[in-house]
Amino acid sequence: MERVQSAATNKLWFLKHIRLFDGISPSEMQEMEKITRMEEVKKRQPLYLPGDPSSNVYLLKKGRVKIANTAPSGKEVTFDILEPGEVFGELEVLEDAPRSTSAEALDDALICVIPRKDFDQYLAMHPNVTVKLTKLIGLRLKKIQSRIEDLVFRDVPARLAHLLSELSKSDGVADKQGVRLKVKLTHQEMANLIGCSRETVSATMGLFRDQCLIQMEGRSITILKPDELSRLVS
Repeated sequence: MERVQSAATNKLWFLKHIRLFDGISPSEMQEMEKITRMEEVKKRQPLYLPGDPSSNVYLLKKGRVKIANTAPSGKEVTFDILEPGEVFGELEVLEDAPRSTSAEALDDALICVIPRKDFDQYLAMHPNVTVKLTKLIGLRLKKIQSRIEDLVFRDVPARLAHLLSELSKSDGVADKQGVRLKVKLTHQEMANLIGCSRETVSATMGLFRDQCLIQMEGRSITILKPDELSRLVS
């Protein structure tokens, strides 16, 4: 009995750290806890693939998840790399459409799974959550649109500078040297996000380092001159 109560308490703690549920009441949180199940996902394990039925909505508790698709050329295009606190898989569920992208764990991850029927009923009963979800979807679509514009109109240094600037705003921590990125992406992950090769990202990061725009220690990146990096975007 104590173990069951502990599991429920842990799930509630995790749910409170999901952006979608900011500000909802304890009773609403309890209702959400009842319709979710927690699952552990291994690194590189796919959660769904393009064409799969949209049967669940997912809440990311721990680890990272990559949202991607494969271009006609066979090259993978990454739309987003999600951090803990994000909801995903919701758009196709709301549209009752097959998956248009893939979702894959980049690390050993912990997620909450919500069946589509239960999610639809929850939204119908809690319009305040529906409004928040609509805003989150809008922000995500805007982010994807910005990434597509990058691919069309900017060269690789500008694309990479834009990505680093975005990360500094969403996942940056100011310190005495500049802005340290909490998120740690490999050069291949960055390449997939901006549509180029890993080698090109490595060379461009080296150029940024030589220009004293950034500092690299392993996979840790600190932006030393945010304003100068932002000017490269335009």
